[in-house]
Amino acid sequence: MTDAAIDIRAGSFKPGTSDAEIEAAAAKAAQHRRRTVTFWRLAILIVFLVAWEVAGRMAWIDPFFYATPSAIAQRLYEWTTEGTSEGPLWYHLYVTMEESVLGFVTGSVAGIVIGVALGRNRMAADIFSIYIKVINSIPRVVLAPIFIMILGLGLASKVALAFVMVFFVVFHNAFQGVREADRSMIANARILGASDWQLTRSVIVPSAMSWIFASLHVSFGFAIIGAIVGEFVGSRYGIGLLINIAKGSFDAAGMYAAIVIIMVVALGAEYLMTMVENRLAKWRPQPLHETQ
Repeated sequence: MTDAAIDIRAGSFKPGTSDAEIEAAAAKAAQHRRRTVTFWRLAILIVFLVAWEVAGRMAWIDPFFYATPSAIAQRLYEWTTEGTSEGPLWYHLYVTMEESVLGFVTGSVAGIVIGVALGRNRMAADIFSIYIKVINSIPRVVLAPIFIMILGLGLASKVALAFVMVFFVVFHNAFQGVREADRSMIANARILGASDWQLTRSVIVPSAMSWIFASLHVSFGFAIIGAIVGEFVGSRYGIGLLINIAKGSFDAAGMYAAIVIIMVVALGAEYLMTMVENRLAKWRPQPLHETQ
């Protein structure tokens, strides 16, 4: 329900108000809401950074362990303009992103395909569920040294860990989304003579898209975590390597700078995923928080 709709129900629009005026009022209210959200986001960030900087300079916290925003910004500037001790920052970022994207894409595709397949086949789901639960119970960090031992320090071990991090998140949502598909729509499609493939493609998968996209929103972050953990355990390049080196030299600013880079990339991926979701799911009703 838009703010304009609320005003209409409250009687604040006079009888005979045109649709164009109502739409203009709704657009104005939506724009005001976006500006308010942006203002408070920036205000909270600025207050947090200023408080952190002041606390470090006044020695309320130890800058040796917590660094300061100015020191972190200085380290980022040095890495960007002069490079790191292990080579250009952009190459390390490229390596981590390559590992993350490959793990995200392969893990997402596998999770969706297997989740939908098992969601549609109850017998197969009952047979394989125990194995999926057992494998999913293994801590991901434990797999990092195993993958590195088997696949080496290169790309493959990091992609494998990112794949595992992504797969189970997407799989469980795809599986549950298929199980929660609208039974009335399925029954109607069967009455109209839809085959199993047509039913899956045209009814069940679209019905599960909200579940799938909900998992994809968080999965890229998990893919980055998998790549970083793998690099942290053993690698020649990557943001995880920079964190490991900064940790070994007690460079708090370097560790936080690497974390800032990861957060910016993850935030960009989140916005990109939202754009893709909005494009592919135009048929879906607007979320409540976007219309209030």
